[in-house]
Amino acid sequence: MEKMQQVVGRARAAFRSGRSRPLEFRIQQLKALERMVQEKEKEILAALKADLNKCGYNAYSHEILGVLGELALTIEKLPSWAAPQPVKKNLLTLRDEAYIGYEPLGVVLVIGAWNYPFVLVMQPLIGAIAAGNAVVVKPSEVSENTARLVAELLPQYLDKELYPVVTGGVPETTELLTQRFDHILYTGNTAVGKIVMAAAAKHLTPVTLELGGKSPCYIDKDCDLAVACRRITWGKYMNCGQTCIAPDYILCDPSIQSKVVENIKATLKEFYGEDVKSSPDYERIVNQRHFKRVKSLLEGQKIAHGGETDEASCFIAPTILTDVSPESKVMEEEIFGPVLPIVPVKSVEEAIEFINGREKPLALYVFSNNKQLIKRVISETSSGGVTGNDVIMHFFLSTLPFGGVGHSGMGAYHGKHSFETFSHRRACLIKDLKMESTNKMRYPPGSQKKVDWAKFFLLKRFNKARIGLFVLALLGVVAAVMIKVLN
Repeated sequence: MEKMQQVVGRARAAFRSGRSRPLEFRIQQLKALERMVQEKEKEILAALKADLNKCGYNAYSHEILGVLGELALTIEKLPSWAAPQPVKKNLLTLRDEAYIGYEPLGVVLVIGAWNYPFVLVMQPLIGAIAAGNAVVVKPSEVSENTARLVAELLPQYLDKELYPVVTGGVPETTELLTQRFDHILYTGNTAVGKIVMAAAAKHLTPVTLELGGKSPCYIDKDCDLAVACRRITWGKYMNCGQTCIAPDYILCDPSIQSKVVENIKATLKEFYGEDVKSSPDYERIVNQRHFKRVKSLLEGQKIAHGGETDEASCFIAPTILTDVSPESKVMEEEIFGPVLPIVPVKSVEEAIEFINGREKPLALYVFSNNKQLIKRVISETSSGGVTGNDVIMHFFLSTLPFGGVGHSGMGAYHGKHSFETFSHRRACLIKDLKMESTNKMRYPPGSQKKVDWAKFFLLKRFNKARIGLFVLALLGVVAAVMIKVLN
């Protein structure tokens, strides 16, 4: 407990010194982080290989590329993001300065996840630094090699007091959560998300929770199945299915179920060859505990493809389940592994009803040649994000907020949304001490005349295109007359 108090205390003292606030300092730290990723690329790739059996190409594209892209965007755009944002004014404030100022929240906590252990720590860290905060970084202990590397590298490149790294498991995280933070961003499962939120509530600390859930994928009969299944296969089996926004299950008409299976099988062969176990592009389940959990989901199911396992190497082959009952165990929890159930539905109406009968997912996918059908599914359901005719790709567009809703999370980040998540949007109005007579309508004693003038100034709406200089001048005359009347 004492150690955590010291770490957070030092971070808070460093924040209160004010050195994290200047824009120049923030950009300097972001550039240092960029240099770290570039100079230590080999070490990062080696850690990801040790934790998740990610080959170099996959590790770079899944983790490092996104971090470098986020850094480049943030370094370029930060001056404009952090600039005061002018707002529209009413007649009473035409002469005043009114704007939204972005200020750092203080000391924030970022708790990373094990499935993408580098990018899911670095991207929130980038936003928190950009906003001017001190940041306590807690990488997941499950991906121990990456966690150890992050703890080793960050102090070499960033301010040690402002951006400390805490390692360890559940006891250390539990102690850390007893400390007071100004914001907490957690990526992980819903059960732990509730624990994080309960701990934060004791200090009235706001949270961003990036959770998960069962992300549905509806395939319409009017669809290019070969293209749809190739895209679904990529998103489902990348990282051995351990992706929070992977398609969790497929909904489709029974008449196309066998075609979906055959197309996915063909794509798996195209991606990973005849022997998927020896493919350098196919990862492994992170540890024995998760291996046993995912394997247990296969019990009693109709396996249309795959199902092979090897506990010693935490290998589970890409697996397809058909004619899956909505009440089965595999449909109760997020799979987070290379198992793809297919649940037959007879119409888009039934698919929508099925989706709405469950907790709101982190992502939702729809494949159809009919754009109106896609729009209908979007309008009649709710999810953190949605991609039509593809999977996962909304995650890579930094102008879109990434986050959940309901049980799949709250809050969002990525790009400018990260900066805003870790900033306080401060309402600022600066007046001068002149024209005091115009304020008489708000001072006692009250009168109907004052109310009428207040209604005119506060409730009247004008079309700017029509007002022109003439009307503005007329308003000036009205204001002068009003001053005399109120006097």
